[in-house]
Order: sequence, then C-alpha cells, then structure tokens
Amino acid sequence: MDAPDPLSPLRAFRDELYGCFGRRADALFEVADALLASAPVASLPHLSLSPLHRRGWGSVYGALAEGSLGADALRRALAARPLAGGEPVDAVDVSVWPRCDAEASPEQGYSYHPSRHSAGQPIVAGWAYQWLAQLSFERESWTAPLDVRRVQPGENANGVAAEQISAFAAARPEADGVPLFVFDAGYDPVQLTQGLTGVAAAILVRLRSGRCFYADPSPAAPSPKGGRPRRHGATLDCADPATWPDADAEHGDEDGQYGHVRVRSWAGLHPKRQEHADRGSRRPRPLVRGALVLVEVQRLPRQTRRPKELWLWWHGPGEPDLGVLWRAYARRSGLEHTLRFCKQGLGWTTPRPRRPEQADRWTWLVVAASTHLRLARPWVADRRLPWERRLPAEKPTPSRVRRGVPQLLAALGSPAAGPKPCGRSPGRPRGSRTGPAPRHPAVKRAKKAA
Repeated sequence: MDAPDPLSPLRAFRDELYGCFGRRADALFEVADALLASAPVASLPHLSLSPLHRRGWGSVYGALAEGSLGADALRRALAARPLAGGEPVDAVDVSVWPRCDAEASPEQGYSYHPSRHSAGQPIVAGWAYQWLAQLSFERESWTAPLDVRRVQPGENANGVAAEQISAFAAARPEADGVPLFVFDAGYDPVQLTQGLTGVAAAILVRLRSGRCFYADPSPAAPSPKGGRPRRHGATLDCADPATWPDADAEHGDEDGQYGHVRVRSWAGLHPKRQEHADRGSRRPRPLVRGALVLVEVQRLPRQTRRPKELWLWWHGPGEPDLGVLWRAYARRSGLEHTLRFCKQGLGWTTPRPRRPEQADRWTWLVVAASTHLRLARPWVADRRLPWERRLPAEKPTPSRVRRGVPQLLAALGSPAAGPKPCGRSPGRPRGSRTGPAPRHPAVKRAKKAA
C-alpha cells in the first residue's frame, strides 16, 4: 500500500485553482507560479524571467487582458482552506490601488490614502478593493484572505461589506458557529447592522471616542397635552465617564502584551441618526440597538504613552463573549500586515493595467499566491537572511516562506500545459494608428441636496 502524500493538500489546491481559470488558463496559472518565485515584483514582464514561467513576456499581458477567472469558484476554494485551528473571526478592510496618472482607466473614484496626497489632501484617484480575511489569534503574520471585491465609485463600502458577509455566511456550515467580523472606525456600525438583518453573523466595529448613545426611555403615562412620547432615555457619552452607568457585563484578563485588560459592556443602546432611508418623511427614525463595549488596557506594546479607552459596537445573535471580542480587535492588525505584504512583497499595486477587469484578475492572482504561501508553510525551511532575527520553526513569516517556494513548486510540477511553438507575430500593420485612448476622469461623489 502506498504511503499517503504529505503534499496532497497543496496539490489539491493547485488543481482546484487551475480549474478556476477559463480562457488563457495555462498562462494565468504560470503567472501565479511566477508571482511566487519572483521577489520583488518589479513589473509584469519581469515575471516571465522566472524559471517557473515557460512562456514569453507577452503572454503575461495577454493572460490579464483576455483571460477569464471564476471568482465564485475561487471563493469556494479559499473558504474550504481556513486557518488550522482558527476561530471564526474575520476582518474586513478597504485598500486603495492608486492610479492618479491613469486618465485612460475607467471606473476610478477618490479614496483616502494615508501616505499619498493630491493637492495637499490625503485623497487619491484609483480603485478601492475591500478585503475579507480570517484572522489568527496567534502572534504571527498570517491571515487567510477569503474574498476581495472592487468598490465601485457610486457604491457604499458598508453596503458592499454587508453583501460580502451575507454571501460568506450563507455558504458557511452552521456547525462552525456564528462568525464574527471586525471593522475599523471608518465603517458605520448602524448601516452594517441594518444591512445584516436576518444574517447569522456578528459584527464588531470601532467607534470614535466622542459619540453618544442612548438607552430606551422608561415607560411614562401619556401627557394630557398630547405629543409624541420620548424615544431616547439616559445618555452614555463615551467621552464623559460620569454618564457611564453600571455595566451589564464585565470581564478581566491578563495578557503578556497589554497587561491587565478590563472589558465592560452595555446592552440595548442606540445612537441618534441624522442620515436614514426615511429622511424627509413623517415616519419616525428607526432605532438600531446594539451593545457598547469598552476595553481598557494597562499598557500598549512597545509604547510608553498612556493608553486610551477603546470603544466598540457589537451586534449579533446571543450574548457577546467579552474575552473573545477584545482579542479579536487586537488581532485585526493582521489584515493590515497581509495587505502590506501583498503590496510590497507580491507587488499587488505595482502593475499599471488600463482596464479594471485586468486589475481584478491580477488581484485574485495575488490572493491565490498568498494562500499558496500559507499552505506551503509546513514544507518550506526557514530562509533567514544574515541580518534577520531567528524565529520559531513553526512561525516563519510570509517573506521567508516565499524564498523556499520555488524549489517546492519545481518538485510539485504544474497542471498547466506547456507552451506551443508558434511563429513571429506580424505585429501592427505599417502605417496604422490607434489614436489617443478615451479619457475617463475619476468620479466624484455628488453632494446630497439639503
């Protein structure tokens, strides 16, 4: 009887990934392999110099321009390979692909960018992509990207996030428990809560420290003068501890990084809403209730400043597990590390495609490369450079795993067929002119009428 192949999970993923490609499947798969073996990615033609890429440099452009990729099939392949022993905790965040000088690229919008500026403002034109990834509670640099979608200029990131979560939760087995999705302060907790009505999922959203929330008013006898009954009760001002009532639940923890951690929660609170679907009508504004969570830590890692309070909004079925919530938000930064590695290591935003469909295909190839590295982690020895510090053997970083992947892929082989020899292309006919490409200015969001 033959011994089981220890590399069978990685082989199965490669075969399933190849099955997700339609047109130009062989070229797309070789681009994905070359992406793993080329560090850093200087440009698309440089990928053809990899030993794993057997085609010419023109096939790289042809694969992105004319190839096809089944995004739904790839999402199912990624969802079937979560983190080993991981909790059902995921993070959602938007990352921008700046294309400030690409006037011929359509469907661009203006987005916030922390390091690039336009006219003195941290706003750039480009494509915004929303990532969904499973988080690891271990102190490591790995996450499991599960979905990525391009946010159209006229779309709301909160609505796109609700669609992503709804589709992911519907395909998730019920036995895996209720998934928790973590968001930063750029998302609106009320819109997310309303968008996920009826979905078996919980959300955890960071709040700004100056917000106010209200309890339900106590029942009162109707006034003889008439009038509408009160809709807001006692106020909880996040910036004023004097307004904080006794917590409904409290949890204490000891952590090596944060010291003593105190977590408190207040249930059944709601904010006042200025923007809502019924604005301008005589109907009352809808009340969206959730739990307010306060996290206080003794210290911050590698910082000497006094830590501030962390306010979070939780909404979901059942009761919140405070011990899981604060750790889930603390590990949300793992997605930021993944996005940084995808940009700096895998060259996600390095190419300059004209069409957004080409950018979508390249983005999915980057997601597949990240999953490749995670699945290959147990079979690659640590390739530490002389100036890098030593790490535990079971916790190599994505960059170190990438250094040993070319030898592993050469041993695995490729399901893609080899290139077929062909003659030289005649090229563009002599004297022909393509003319200037049409211009597509970036879309600005129109201001709403008062």
